[in-house]
Amino acid sequence: MGGNTSKVTAQDKAILDLKIQRDKLQQYQRRITTLTDKETDIARQMLAKGDKPRALLALRRKKYQQGLLAKTDAQLAQLEQLTSNVEFAQIQKDVVFGLQQGTKVLQEIHREMGGLEHVEKLMGETADAIAYQNEVSEMLGGRISNQDEDEVEDELAAMEAQVRGPALQHQDREQQQQQRLPSVPSARLPDHEQRVPDEEPVRETRQAMLAE
Repeated sequence: MGGNTSKVTAQDKAILDLKIQRDKLQQYQRRITTLTDKETDIARQMLAKGDKPRALLALRRKKYQQGLLAKTDAQLAQLEQLTSNVEFAQIQKDVVFGLQQGTKVLQEIHREMGGLEHVEKLMGETADAIAYQNEVSEMLGGRISNQDEDEVEDELAAMEAQVRGPALQHQDREQQQQQRLPSVPSARLPDHEQRVPDEEPVRETRQAMLAE
């Protein structure tokens, strides 16, 4: 008995690896969506308590995770196009290298997720939680672009407006207007020198009385 056995080509292997990465990415996307929703909720809670630094940290971490997923998704979409290329043999090295890089990024995503218990640490005040917050802040320092930082600041400002409400915004505007007004000097101004009454009319009256 004999049969034709299909040979697994390098292209077949690349497509299989790509599918594995895509499946993992989709799993991570669902999990990270849960985490980013929680981070948004934590940011609101921190703003309600007046803890703006921790609120900003939660939003920065969420922004980084979203950017990491978007970058990986775009990379995998590009690899899908490469693997379907009829001249796959000519670009095989590029595809293999891209898959290796994709694996590293997925591993990084897995490390960054950490689970809900790590997200909860973003608003903790214990020594362990503060150490974790410092670690996350230091990690994000070199991995978020200036544009992302600006977008996070805008999101924080919009969230702060929702949390604090229009009344407090009006109060803030009044305080800002008062700060712009010139302050009333507190030091006592020097008294003006008292003017000596003019004695000339008195002298003339006295001379007239003597003449009589």
